[in-house]
Amino acid sequence: MSPRSEAASGPAIQVDRLTRRFGEFVAVDHVSFNVARGEVFGFLGSNGAGKSTTIRMLCGLLRPTSGQAFVDGIDVGRDPEAVKKRIGYMSQRFSLYEMLTVDENISFYAGLYGLRGDRLAERRRFALEMAGLVGREQQLTRDLAGGWRQRLALGCALLHEPPLLFLDEPTGGVDPVSRRDFWRLIDELSHGGTTVLVTTHYMDEAERCDRVAIIQAGRLAALGTIAELKAVFADRPILEIRSADPMRAMAVADTLPSVEKTSLFGTAVHAVLRHGGDEAQSGLRDAMAAGGIVIDSLEAVVPSLDDVFLDVVDRA
Repeated sequence: MSPRSEAASGPAIQVDRLTRRFGEFVAVDHVSFNVARGEVFGFLGSNGAGKSTTIRMLCGLLRPTSGQAFVDGIDVGRDPEAVKKRIGYMSQRFSLYEMLTVDENISFYAGLYGLRGDRLAERRRFALEMAGLVGREQQLTRDLAGGWRQRLALGCALLHEPPLLFLDEPTGGVDPVSRRDFWRLIDELSHGGTTVLVTTHYMDEAERCDRVAIIQAGRLAALGTIAELKAVFADRPILEIRSADPMRAMAVADTLPSVEKTSLFGTAVHAVLRHGGDEAQSGLRDAMAAGGIVIDSLEAVVPSLDDVFLDVVDRA
């Protein structure tokens, strides 16, 4: 059975050894994963890791060098125009035309999607209400605050009610309250059956995804639920050290054979142990005391997604 005929019941997105080269540079290197229908799938990676290039290929904006990807059963390499009709796409930049009013932006995108008559009126109301911009239709988009622009851009991406939504760093530079409200909208869309693939630099946002893929140097370095990703520390406890001199505390911890590596999290130090046991913790306390470092607290902590990300990047 072909991927197209399985579209109604199969994965919303199927990616098999997807690769993109720019000359000698390999931006995306044999990446493979599936996204289930209605899933919120997170993409984590540092700048230049290959996140945006992957999304551009999945959206039909960039032809793959090799490999295959099916979006809603459509081969993105063979029929990119059909893919564009089935998706909504929103990026951090260039999603809206700043010199157009709110209503003009909605009308422009509605025209691209072929909306007319009653359906246009209905979807226009949806976009304005979702963005909270009823009564501000004639305001220039450039004059909107970041949160309003973000919600308007999402409304424009959803005008044609696509089954899949691609969000590329959609909340960069937006205040925490607006980010929270935006993710409430994502949750509502997912519960309604929309599949969402989102790239983000915010670990708290990634925690809200059903599954997360970590991409590093163009390669898929880890994939799973948050619990599955954190299981990498199942046999390697993390001790959090708090002291008035975290840099010295980290330097001392790095000298111990029982400590695999350390990371600085604000004013706290996370020390990853090579193995569990009270002896390692006691040894760390003794080393701090010998170094003249006063410890405010030293205790085992549950690994954060930041810990997972740093660990995966180090291993990659």
